[in-house]
Amino acid sequence: MKIAIISVSNEGQKLAFKIKEKLDNDSTVIKTDLYHKNVKKYFPILFNEYDAIIAIMASGILIRSIAPLVESKVSDPAVLNIDDKGNFVISALSGHIGGANKFAKKIAGLINAAPVITTSTDVNSKLGIDVLARDLYLSINNTKEILFFNKAILDEKQITFTLNPNKNFDYLFEYLNNNTLEMHVSFFYSPEVNEDEICIALDNHEIILKEKKLVVGIGCRRGKKCSEIYEGLISSIGDLNIDKSRINMLSSAEIKNDEHGILELSDKLNIPVNFVEMDKLKLFKSKDIEKSEFVYSKFGIYGVCEPSALITAGFDSKLIYKKTSYDGVTISIAVSK
Repeated sequence: MKIAIISVSNEGQKLAFKIKEKLDNDSTVIKTDLYHKNVKKYFPILFNEYDAIIAIMASGILIRSIAPLVESKVSDPAVLNIDDKGNFVISALSGHIGGANKFAKKIAGLINAAPVITTSTDVNSKLGIDVLARDLYLSINNTKEILFFNKAILDEKQITFTLNPNKNFDYLFEYLNNNTLEMHVSFFYSPEVNEDEICIALDNHEIILKEKKLVVGIGCRRGKKCSEIYEGLISSIGDLNIDKSRINMLSSAEIKNDEHGILELSDKLNIPVNFVEMDKLKLFKSKDIEKSEFVYSKFGIYGVCEPSALITAGFDSKLIYKKTSYDGVTISIAVSK
């Protein structure tokens, strides 16, 4: 997640620095940038450049500033509103697909504030279909049907999930079993459903959730054991609250294609690994990756795990877990658009 924090007062700016300091140590936060005053100039930029905006200001200023920019729950960034004293963190926009509700709870926990959530499913302890899709990195084929299914969930109707019997959906079952919010579901299996899709139906209404490509990028020192790489991977996906069965691919640099630990891990998890050609890594550019001068001095590339994950995930993919080190192993995670 790429985050912008914008403040208008001196007290708000102090709070912004405090929040940034905490977020900079979070591997699920790719970057956090600070902006101060001049909200009319900055908000149009922030809406296009960031996944989430934290606005430390009066709600009236925020509403008037973003009103002309709001387009759709599918594309709008998450927007949080915090008072100067940091008493309340309000999920103001894009609570579900944008992740503002969950993010509000996270920020509130960091600054000892009260989160304010107003969406119907959340306040009634129900799991929205769009929340499930966001948490499991699934795209939604017909977003117009979200309202119908969320209303059905609120009314405690049972919806059906149809899955392909040849696909491992442990990540879905784990998520539903561990979630504190309620959703009444019955499961059916059919080979007619694509392996990377979940077909959800009720009363002649249907919605398809499709897996985005989730890629774990791996870098490591020579001779690292499979068990050591596995520990780093499990720790990383644990931070994202996803099961290993949700991973679609592993990736690393071409120079690692004989690394037994990575190859063994691929076999152990039954997940294919893509070794990205060095020429592609040398040409790849992204302002979101961490550049390593040490790696560049040895191999002529600025990194392994982050660029290989992004290249493997495909055009317009993004990092959801930045390069994190685990005793000689580096892990990053990218997701396709």
